Amino acid sequence: MTRFALDTEAGEAAAGSPAPAGPARRFRPRRRGYWITIVLFLLPALVLFGLLVLAPIVIAGYTSVFKWSGYGAPSNFIGLDNFTRMLADKVFLGDLRHGLILIVLSICVQVPLALGIALLLNQRLRGRAVFRLVFFAPYVLSEVIAGVLFTMIFSPSRGLANHVLALVGLTGLSTTWLADPKVVLYTLFFVITWKYFGFHMILYLAGRQNIPNEVIESAMIDGAGPWQTFRHITLPLLGPTIRISVFLSVIGTIQLFDLVWVLTQGGPIHSSETMAVTMFEYGFRRFEVGYATAISVAMFVISFVFAVFYQRFVMRRDTEGAITGMQDRR
Repeated sequence: MTRFALDTEAGEAAAGSPAPAGPARRFRPRRRGYWITIVLFLLPALVLFGLLVLAPIVIAGYTSVFKWSGYGAPSNFIGLDNFTRMLADKVFLGDLRHGLILIVLSICVQVPLALGIALLLNQRLRGRAVFRLVFFAPYVLSEVIAGVLFTMIFSPSRGLANHVLALVGLTGLSTTWLADPKVVLYTLFFVITWKYFGFHMILYLAGRQNIPNEVIESAMIDGAGPWQTFRHITLPLLGPTIRISVFLSVIGTIQLFDLVWVLTQGGPIHSSETMAVTMFEYGFRRFEVGYATAISVAMFVISFVFAVFYQRFVMRRDTEGAITGMQDRR
């Protein structure tokens, strides 16, 4: 700052004029420039989000109140008839029941299995990197490849599953895995677990490696056994990771389509059908696009309501901790 500027500010202070007026005037153009930069960087993402996310939701909500075959502009307005039909449809209600069964099985079987393998592979084992790769490899495969593979494995005549059961003397357990209405849903869950448990295992493994070893060692020095250490230290510190894993598992089950379509196409007699399969069936095979979009709206509402309540009541401590940490850094 020059001597002339110092003399000018001293004169303004002596005259009683507010001294911060100068700096405030100099700060406003810079602040305006920051906002322009922020808007320019966010605008492409907001445009893509609007075109690829918000616009399809609005279009689906609009077409769901029409009886529409997908050709031309929808004109036969029927109000909420598609939704009342959906709530009275035994197939759709069966889809809800199948989804609930798969969600419960995922939380009770898939999540604990992934957690146990992650804790095991966190130990000092020879070749643990190879085991991690082997367990994670199914997740890298596409759903179509996995579906075709298990279609051959569960083939009733020359399938590997029945052949292995015959070798160990359990021929009585052999069945038509993908054609028996009583078994097909659990067979489908087995394939889902094989495909996705490696993803959850990696999540738990990363969460476990973020826990300082000093905490575990301190508990062991204080006399805590392996189970006590896991129950009172490892499991609570893995809480945020477990909650994220459960959230992804539930949302993925609600949207499940490709594996089911390749393996069973929802059969036999709708015993393995999901909401996404029913939507595809009515939209692209029966050309009842209005009814199919009503099912898609129901899927969106279920997922959205679950996500809001889950984050509000289950992940509340995690989000509050993240916000507090950001404020502390500021």
